[in-house]
Amino acid sequence: MSSLNEWLAPELTDWRRAHLERQPVVIEGPSGRFVSIGGRTALNFSSNNYLGLTNDPRVKAAAQTAVERFGTGATSSRLVAGTLTIHAELEAALASWKETEAALVFPSGYMASLAAMTSLVGPGDAVVMDRLNHASLIDAARLSRARLLVYDHADADSLRQVLRRAPQFRRVLVVTETVFSMDGDLPPLADISEAVCAVPNAVLMVDEAHATGVFGARGRGIAEHLGIEAQVGVWMGTLSKALGAQGGFICGSRILIDYLRNRARSFIYTTALAPASAAAALAALRIIQAEPERRQQLLATAQELRAALRAAGWDTLRSESHIIPILLGEVERALAVAEALRAQGIFLPAVRPPTIPPATCRLRISLTAEHTTEDCQRLLTALNAVKDAVA
Repeated sequence: MSSLNEWLAPELTDWRRAHLERQPVVIEGPSGRFVSIGGRTALNFSSNNYLGLTNDPRVKAAAQTAVERFGTGATSSRLVAGTLTIHAELEAALASWKETEAALVFPSGYMASLAAMTSLVGPGDAVVMDRLNHASLIDAARLSRARLLVYDHADADSLRQVLRRAPQFRRVLVVTETVFSMDGDLPPLADISEAVCAVPNAVLMVDEAHATGVFGARGRGIAEHLGIEAQVGVWMGTLSKALGAQGGFICGSRILIDYLRNRARSFIYTTALAPASAAAALAALRIIQAEPERRQQLLATAQELRAALRAAGWDTLRSESHIIPILLGEVERALAVAEALRAQGIFLPAVRPPTIPPATCRLRISLTAEHTTEDCQRLLTALNAVKDAVA
């Protein structure tokens, strides 16, 4: 053990000196519009609970009923004895909602990402992805053992340049987020899908994690919003954000889902999604379809706040969504702003490397449908009050 500590201690010391060591903040109770931290209440702008469904009584009641019916855990992998009726109901509902032939749910979005890429491509194939894709997508591509090729962020012309190499590979899987989690911007998905469709051995996979429930007439995401759903081969999403539960899913053709069910190691060799999470997601999905005003209000609030921040001189990058970054640069400045906000009763942690590249530290405002105009004004006032102090 002493040798292990000797390996690790110097690296921890270096992280601390660079202000990069991170410790989780303990939330005392539900993570909603307000949170309790250390006995103090703070206005919360850090949650991915985009539609406010985590604490919705209907969603909580569904989870509680599932616990009474199925118990607290699925107790087994899906292919042994872990598939419950609630899993089948959720998958059928997801496929119907997305208008695909089938769906498959996983205990996390990370596992859904691993399932898709490590099953669909391998040696002799290529994964082509946006430079700013989420770490789970990058990890999955590397583990697939396919050749990883990268194009410039949200740049369809750069993608076309990369796709010129497609003929040398058996299969090419092009992967992009549809709302980028740290920048809040959207890719030119119509142009990207057009570029992919022009390559015979290429398929488009979209990660709609941060768009699911928020964009589109029925909340299906950016591809629905743009009317290009027919051009997507693999849909990936999460149950852990707008749906207020936990887990991930893949939607697509029946052949795709049958293939993943039999080949995806992150599906075969893990215990199934907890029944309470599946039931909560199913209840949330019904609410999303029945109450479009939640996402409409969220996007309207985001547009107003983004405009106000830009007018006040804050750099919000190219955000077009409910995720609004405030670029601050060096880690010390980001930490100082976050701490100043915390002192004023606003919880908005600094985002630091390795989550984002060095010198791009930021605050990441994550709006929810629960936030009011008054909440946003309070945040704006607090930010402007600390601007000069941390310049």
